[in-house]
Amino acid sequence: MKIATFNVNGIKSRLGHLLGWLEREQPDVACLQELKSTSDTFPMLEIRALGYEAIWHGQRSWNGVAILARGEKPVEHHRVLPGDPADEQSRYIEATVHGVTVGCLYLPNGNPQPGPKFDYKLAWFDRFIAHARQMVDRDEPVVLCGDYNVVPTDADIYNPASWRKDALLQPESRAKYRELLDQGWTDAIRKIHPQDPIYTFWDYFRQHWEKNSGLRIDHLLLNHAAAPCLVDANVDRWVRGQEKASDHAPTWVELDLSKAKSKPTRKRA
Repeated sequence: MKIATFNVNGIKSRLGHLLGWLEREQPDVACLQELKSTSDTFPMLEIRALGYEAIWHGQRSWNGVAILARGEKPVEHHRVLPGDPADEQSRYIEATVHGVTVGCLYLPNGNPQPGPKFDYKLAWFDRFIAHARQMVDRDEPVVLCGDYNVVPTDADIYNPASWRKDALLQPESRAKYRELLDQGWTDAIRKIHPQDPIYTFWDYFRQHWEKNSGLRIDHLLLNHAAAPCLVDANVDRWVRGQEKASDHAPTWVELDLSKAKSKPTRKRA
């Protein structure tokens, strides 16, 4: 089973890129972020023509998340992150797909920092950590994937010095990510590629794509049940190389669900 995450950076303007990627790579599940589209303009007909069903939560001009599933309609659990009923930003959606619980997130960027946007980032992160804690020990596989807007370590960026003031590298942001991992989540990319420079994002400035000056901010985290299923993880870099592409590339894991780890059944006395 292949589960991917892809910040499309505008689904209407980059629909051709999305459809071309789905047709070529055929992930079983695709989590999308930054739809930048209202819910009623989501291109469901074009996506369904490739054999996918979907759930989504749009928002005008920015944000927006979706979960696509090949050959199956995702069974929705949440379309907002629990913990703050007043928060109306479309940044989280969760469903069961092919027996796996999948959480798709677009964590706040937090720039400029310090300031209210960075405070919102950290508060949102706290809510996400609290929600994740309820899923890490579940018997069924859980994958939390998306654009986390966190560069976990200096090894995950081409040049840390040039980004030191950015919210993505702040000690508070990195501490929240470590707190999340410390619950027991497995960072799939780092599990498969412990030392390699793996990037998922290249901005549009100073030929950063051409020079491979990238950052790793798109992550797929596996709970205790899903971690033993991990077969492979990587980035579909070719998508980023297309004309007028998103500044992110799809990032994915491949799971062998026959290896799913469940808690031992207790014998009755």
